[in-house]
Amino acid sequence: MFQQMRKKSLGIALLLVAAFCFSLLTAGCGGAKKEESKKPVVGLAISTLNNPFFVDLRDGAKAAAAANGLELVVMDAQNDASKQMANIENLIQQKVSVIIINPVDSKAIVPAVEAANKANIPVITVDRSAAGGKVVSAIASDNVAGGKLAGQFMVEKLSGKGKVVELEGIPGASAAVDRGAGFNAAIKAAAGIAVVAKQPADFDRAKGMKVMENILQANPEVNAVFAHNDEMALGALEAIKAAKRTGILVVGFDATADATKAVNEGVLAATVAQKPKEMGKIAIETAKKVMAKESVPATIPVGLELVKK
Repeated sequence: MFQQMRKKSLGIALLLVAAFCFSLLTAGCGGAKKEESKKPVVGLAISTLNNPFFVDLRDGAKAAAAANGLELVVMDAQNDASKQMANIENLIQQKVSVIIINPVDSKAIVPAVEAANKANIPVITVDRSAAGGKVVSAIASDNVAGGKLAGQFMVEKLSGKGKVVELEGIPGASAAVDRGAGFNAAIKAAAGIAVVAKQPADFDRAKGMKVMENILQANPEVNAVFAHNDEMALGALEAIKAAKRTGILVVGFDATADATKAVNEGVLAATVAQKPKEMGKIAIETAKKVMAKESVPATIPVGLELVKK
């Protein structure tokens, strides 16, 4: 009788074990958990997040990544080309699916683009271009056209006569080169306009203020200022105010929230509107197409407009 009870207990135990194993089959054989499918990862190597324009670009990319089921890894170079190179090497080590680059310097970024090419990771550029390496798509506003818009507005407001200052962006950045080229082409059409000072302020508000202070000290007469971005334009306005100089027309570029407010208040004469959030969104949507092996345009233009009161 003892043996019968023992056999019965063993049978019940075997049934319980079988039921337990069966319950584990939904989680994977042998009790191993089924791995969750991971989202594809896209890297965004951005020039700096110490600028509202690029914060907007990042935010546009983040929202689009969430909407498209992608994970976005953002790397901030803090306007340092060597740091951006290290950031991209980091993204390559992470084996991300696509790298979106907003270069600090269009020439200095080339080895990083080539390193990604060697690792078979597609590269997309946004807002600024790369001077070499294989880029599957370049997403940007027409910065030459934007510079021309600013120059034509200035020529009209000055009635073709005056002394102007140009605050340049980071030397070597394609946006600075192109905006300057467009602006200078427009003002050359007016023989009575002379550029009395031209100096880089690295797209930075504090540097824009400092450079403008020095220019004002050296030039008793300045009628207008074109800054390659709004941060420098707002810095220039601070310097003009501190120097108690009046009647100087200032034009910026980017149409950031602070600049648009200054235009509406009549402090900033105008700014060229870009759409950084749209750029970020388009960059992510393009990256998704690249991952799906779809063909994408080599260049994708994003619209511009002049914002004035």
